[in-house]
Amino acid sequence: MAEKLAEQDFPQLADPYRRELLAHCYRMLGSVHDAEDLVQETYLRAWRAYDKFEGRSSLRTWLHTIATRACLTALESRGRRPLPTGLGAPSSSPADELITQDEVPWLEPLPDTMIDGGGTVDPATVVGSRESVRLAFIAALQHLPPKQRAVLILRDVMKWKASEVAEQLELSTAAVNSALQRAHAAMGKAALTEDSVQEPEDPEQRRLLDRWMAAFEAKDVPGIVKLFTEDAVWEMPPFIGWYQGPETIGELIDTSCPAQGPGDQRMIPTMANGQPAFGLYMIDPETGDHKPFQIQVLDIVDGKVRHCVAFFEKSLFEAFGLPAVLPAER
Repeated sequence: MAEKLAEQDFPQLADPYRRELLAHCYRMLGSVHDAEDLVQETYLRAWRAYDKFEGRSSLRTWLHTIATRACLTALESRGRRPLPTGLGAPSSSPADELITQDEVPWLEPLPDTMIDGGGTVDPATVVGSRESVRLAFIAALQHLPPKQRAVLILRDVMKWKASEVAEQLELSTAAVNSALQRAHAAMGKAALTEDSVQEPEDPEQRRLLDRWMAAFEAKDVPGIVKLFTEDAVWEMPPFIGWYQGPETIGELIDTSCPAQGPGDQRMIPTMANGQPAFGLYMIDPETGDHKPFQIQVLDIVDGKVRHCVAFFEKSLFEAFGLPAVLPAER
């Protein structure tokens, strides 16, 4: 049995779990900002209850239990966080009016730097963490009822036994197994797999990303179109439309993107949800500075982009540690 925590030991012992708790809360909530708030709530609850921790489970399990319950409580008053493809409407035409729904609590991307441990974590653990926060997986989780979502995460990601999940969620083991079965059926192709993470330093992927950045910075629409798979999807919350097919996406970029030509857009590579991403900055015609425009998160298959989600939430640039402005060259 683990020794009971001493008050002065709690911060030192609990802090190493902060990154994985953030990833856990993000899987539950679909928002990096909400996840940060719930991690703080988790540590506050744990601090207040530390004297009741008797070591019957590990500190890690205890913290994850507190986090899960805090997330379930939060979800009682919050709706799911969709992407435009999850709204149930058919794909859009580039000629359609661009309509936003700012009141929708859209799914948010998660910066890899917030969960990868800054190079101090075992590489295999990092790959596992990235796989379990991939955007398609998180988006599919949002369609599950909260308790099903928690069961799937605790069983498939955390690898808890059904009996452990049952105890922590105050369910029967049979109810846990049933919830997991229903969750797997609902997740379908978005279910967690072990072989879809492509390392960011893969040479083929690196060349593709270099071409992607060069084409956008030049607003080379034909060049952009060549980088998509035939069934590629482009979506951009808070705009409710989504677009399928390279030519359709190219027409959308050509007619709706405010960039007029080369130099109007600048990009900074980053990583989100275990996937390649870019912060795209758009020129301010009055100052010549480039200002935050969108965060692009790419899904790459067989050397081409299969899915791009362009997030227009400006506050995400700060979360990714990206500059607030790229000053004009004087």
